[in-house]
Amino acid sequence: MNSPHAKGWLADFLILAAIWGSSFLFMRIAAVELGPLPTAAIRVAIAAIFLLPIMLAKGHWGVLRQHWKPVLFVGALNSGVPFALYAFAVLHITTGFSSILNATVPLFGALVAWLWLGDKPTLSRTVGLAIGFGGVLLLAGGQASFKPNDSGIAPAWAVAACLAATTCYALAASFTKKHIPSLPPLVTATGSQIGATLVLALPALWYRPDHMPSASVWWSLLVVGVLCTGVAYILYFKLIENSGPARALTVTFLVPVFAIAYGVLFLGESVTAWMLLCGAVILLGTSLSSGLIKLPRR
Repeated sequence: MNSPHAKGWLADFLILAAIWGSSFLFMRIAAVELGPLPTAAIRVAIAAIFLLPIMLAKGHWGVLRQHWKPVLFVGALNSGVPFALYAFAVLHITTGFSSILNATVPLFGALVAWLWLGDKPTLSRTVGLAIGFGGVLLLAGGQASFKPNDSGIAPAWAVAACLAATTCYALAASFTKKHIPSLPPLVTATGSQIGATLVLALPALWYRPDHMPSASVWWSLLVVGVLCTGVAYILYFKLIENSGPARALTVTFLVPVFAIAYGVLFLGESVTAWMLLCGAVILLGTSLSSGLIKLPRR
């Protein structure tokens, strides 16, 4: 564990979790002035502009051109729609709450793979699905209500938006497995951001703000586009290469730790013991359902 390779994996793991955890903070800052759709659209456009020259330099343009239809569709499903939903959610619930719900991505991924691809889970994974969804119900029931808050939107709708986003991630993963061949990760990452940009462009223009956003908004968009999307994708694929997909997937579990810390430090958000307890239940269920941990055999 003390080898340079192991230390490099751990460093990448922690950096990626810290980067993705900050995306909720920067989305919140931008969405307050811009609104959800423009925030998501500019985020993916910046990421596409950042990734495209790197992909071209690697000589992958021909690969993207050959598989552009499914790759662009996955971009809409895996980036465009979820980013807009999260940008809406963080306006009405805390960023820490949103990040805990985001940690259910492997949970929904296992469920969709079961229903769509026939990837029947083992007993251990089935128990994990039950525990994970039980944790989601407990968290939503304890933190969300249909009574509108100061923003005029009931928190329950923000929770629903987060869960819809995680479902989109799960659908995109199964679609990729079924319809997209093994492509260079940079091709999928770049093409997906281009597809998301195309899908969000017109809605974002329609809902554009009637004033010039502040400098803090533009800086937040630059960071969330380049760092939290473009650089994070490259780092994530490097992590998969060095440690394998199963271990790389566990970064999802550490993201809420950073997101909650950022929310408390920079946005003055509060964290309840109930929220942390439900988050632990969700992570346990997700770990079981994704096969990262297994129930002991008799």
